Amino acid sequence: MNYIGLDDFLLSALKEDLGTGDITTNSCIPADAVSTGRFIAKDDGVVCGLDVLKRVFYLVDPAVKVDLKISDGDAVKKGDVIALIDGPSRSILSGERLALNLIQHMSGIATATNKAVKAVEGTKAMITDTRKTTPGLRVLEKYSVKAGGGANHRFNLADGVLIKDNHIKAAGGITEAIRMTRGNIPHTLKIEVETETMEQVMEALSAGADIIMLDNMTNEQMAEAVEFIGGRALTEASGNMGERDLLSVAKTGVDIISIGSLTHTVKALDISLKF
Repeated sequence: MNYIGLDDFLLSALKEDLGTGDITTNSCIPADAVSTGRFIAKDDGVVCGLDVLKRVFYLVDPAVKVDLKISDGDAVKKGDVIALIDGPSRSILSGERLALNLIQHMSGIATATNKAVKAVEGTKAMITDTRKTTPGLRVLEKYSVKAGGGANHRFNLADGVLIKDNHIKAAGGITEAIRMTRGNIPHTLKIEVETETMEQVMEALSAGADIIMLDNMTNEQMAEAVEFIGGRALTEASGNMGERDLLSVAKTGVDIISIGSLTHTVKALDISLKF
């Protein structure tokens, strides 16, 4: 993992949490006290963020040692030991909350993604995330999706073309939006277009869209669209997919299912540190 950008984020987060200092720890724990502890899973799930966990404590105090017992993407059961830690007690306690916040959040994303991936096993559908991420945490959240077995959609607005409903209205229609885009991007980039009706699907395909997003459609509508497209463009199911039966969506024949809730409303995996 690249620590350059990560360190900037972690140092800022530590500053936010520590303020002028951990007054509780510094008041009741002797400066020379040393402790050992275990990070324990309190839920079944998929763990992610172990390198981040180690890095938090390294930035607090390089004297703190973290011994990882598993790897990112590994499944755990309630009660499993994820990592061991030892070092100056004050340093461990001062870094504990940030380390737990991040590994719990990242593991929650990996767990939710893994559940979605397993739900569509046996179909061709690929589970992806979206840009509905926590500001400042996108890289970590998208990394967590990968650890859970999913794939990443575009990372940012410069990463790919996705013509959505407001682009279509502002440009004067799907055909015009695609025509203008083709003239302004490298030939190596694909164009994805969001559609909500069969008429829009037909127009997008006729205008040369490479990927057609089927947004907020019923399974019957998606199946009809997939059949019409007939492999001439990739198809992506989108719109509250976290609330849908994913297997039934996958059986419509779509190539991609993008799920915003993997990152924006995910439940953290419960993990604790016990001395």
